Amino acid sequence: MPDINKLTIEKEPVVIRGKKIVVVKPAKLEEIFQGDPFLNVEGFPFWFKIWEAGIVLADYVASVPPVKKILEIGAGLGVPSLVAAAFGHDVLATEYQELPLEFIKRSAEENNLKLRTAILDWTNPQIDEKFDLIIGAEVVFKKSLFMPLIELFKKLLKDDGEVIIAHNTERKRVLVPFLYYAQQEFDIMSSVRKIHGDGETVEVVLNKLVFKKN
Repeated sequence: MPDINKLTIEKEPVVIRGKKIVVVKPAKLEEIFQGDPFLNVEGFPFWFKIWEAGIVLADYVASVPPVKKILEIGAGLGVPSLVAAAFGHDVLATEYQELPLEFIKRSAEENNLKLRTAILDWTNPQIDEKFDLIIGAEVVFKKSLFMPLIELFKKLLKDDGEVIIAHNTERKRVLVPFLYYAQQEFDIMSSVRKIHGDGETVEVVLNKLVFKKN
């Protein structure tokens, strides 16, 4: 893993519902990834940038009355987690590898926020607590992780809790099959939000999953 102290970093401000969050992030992709992203998709650090789905998810979380116990999966740079902490929630931000978590910690320090971080392998989750909210942006991306993700939700979500996931609508091809599997265990609600940036409008779908009532 690259040493964060030896990386070129930059700070990007994000404003959500009147609160400004400064996000600490890598400035140079080549310092954290070498190779062809088309040949090494699995190893490409998609967490390198702030995605529109993460902004939409952060905005949603900012509307939730505190205090909720929140788990973010596939946190990346952790914008939803940072915003949740800024709005008074108890937050655990998780990722599969340590480097993005180091950036989240730096951002938390930069904004004087309190949150926890942890490594989380969806196929073997080593977390023994339950959450009011499980959130994730752009977390559904391949079929082999559909069932581990659903089992993760079942294990870590409180009985009356909610899963909130956000994805660019361009991910429908993989998202729709995932929701088909998930509906065996969860009731699912969907809404579409539009976000403007970089000269274009991006559509993001928010899905809320709650346990089916027997």
